Amino acid sequence: MRGAGMSSSADNRLDLPVVSERQSLREQVAHALRAALITGEMRPGTVYSAPVLAAQFGVSATPVREAMLDLTKEGLVEAVRNKGFRVTEMSDRDLDELTEIRRLIEVPTVARLAGTDRAESFDLLRPVAQEIVDAAERGDLLAYVDADLRFHVELLALAGNVHLVEVVRDLRKRARLYGLSALHQRGRLPDSAREHLDLLELLAAGDADAAEQLMRDHIQHVRGIWARPPQ
Repeated sequence: MRGAGMSSSADNRLDLPVVSERQSLREQVAHALRAALITGEMRPGTVYSAPVLAAQFGVSATPVREAMLDLTKEGLVEAVRNKGFRVTEMSDRDLDELTEIRRLIEVPTVARLAGTDRAESFDLLRPVAQEIVDAAERGDLLAYVDADLRFHVELLALAGNVHLVEVVRDLRKRARLYGLSALHQRGRLPDSAREHLDLLELLAAGDADAAEQLMRDHIQHVRGIWARPPQ
């Protein structure tokens, strides 16, 4: 019986695209690997070899190693000496603690935006919120996550605290949406996506209490459904 992280190369083969030269290979590889992490194709605890992944991408091992180092800085993978990179595992306690921090930071910050003179800023965020819904409806999980991150970062930026935004950005990257694919398969992703549009409506209406409750529920959904590792 194989131990954790000791799967064969055949077992670790991923459905990866052959990359092109239109943007840097490092960026393209990192983007594709993030997608594989989000959908759960790259499994927590499993070690992936840069040369093996490079062969699947159709590139040299160098941009793959560079991309993996980028993901290491984000806490998504960790280097394993002479073997490759292991997808980091998040325990229930890790996820609970990250969720608690997000609640403490994001809920009151968003609530304070309600009733402020930011109607134009909320209007500018509506297309991003709609992108989230559109991506959910067509099952494009990477586009969903990209738009979701932009929405929350740009919304929090309205509070004017750059350091707060960077802290939340880092927290969101670390608490990966393990269960996003399963949520999509159960047909529940569009409903969750529409919460972003609902939040903007509450903020524009100046309903701080309702916006606070919706934001609290939204973050709890991330912990309770999206961030639960697949069984």
